[in-house]
Amino acid sequence: QLQLVESGGGLVQPGGSLTLSCTASGIDDYAVGWFRQAPGKEREGVVCISSAGTATNYKTTVRDRFTVSRDNARNMVYLTMNSLEAEDAAVYYCAANSRMSCYDGKLLTVNYWGQGTQVTISS
Repeated sequence: QLQLVESGGGLVQPGGSLTLSCTASGIDDYAVGWFRQAPGKEREGVVCISSAGTATNYKTTVRDRFTVSRDNARNMVYLTMNSLEAEDAAVYYCAANSRMSCYDGKLLTVNYWGQGTQVTISS
């Protein structure tokens, strides 16, 4: 059982940056995806990263602003978000699966979910 815990959410001004973290014991064996869900909208995939960190797949609209990385020695996966826009406000979730099958930033099969961390964009 993988228990994913996100952190790093908060309030940031438009144009600002934020780094989210996702941790779990054993996460190094899993591909990880970041998802987000804004109020009244469906949950959408943002980016995926393979277990070794050698492959990534981004949602087109965030590719130039977001960066996913991982430090398997520390059981950590990060999502660095730059040039944040109002449309990026959402609850962000990390998710994991033993295989990386990803399309337009969406991990297509998810075995484990985190509880989410809120990102608020406001001046």
